[in-house]
Amino acid sequence: MDTFEFAFAERYRPMLRLIGVTPNTALVTVSDEELRVRFGRWRLRTPIENVEGLERSGGYHWYKAIGARGSFADKGVTFGTNTDAGVCVRFEEPVSALLPGKVMPHPGMTVTVAEPDAFAAALESRIS
Repeated sequence: MDTFEFAFAERYRPMLRLIGVTPNTALVTVSDEELRVRFGRWRLRTPIENVEGLERSGGYHWYKAIGARGSFADKGVTFGTNTDAGVCVRFEEPVSALLPGKVMPHPGMTVTVAEPDAFAAALESRIS
């Protein structure tokens, strides 16, 4: 099992703390069976078989990347702690994260982990 911490930009820590997201409450875990994200009170879990692909991304606008947010454009979910770099993961079957049940399932997610290359490699090694 591989675990990945989020990369917290200092300027956004106070805002994230207000919504319960701190280094102690945010983590991504990749095992041979499952991908898990804990981001404060939000959770995402999906089998590794549901991961369709991924790509590195970055250079985000803060208002689109910081916190737990859903996109109206592509229905993806972002768990963001910085604007510099992250990894976008696509799913075969959309997954729940922001709202309980299947109210607004997400076909993809972006996470701003501290080691995006290592996270991408850990995930790619399990889906290929």
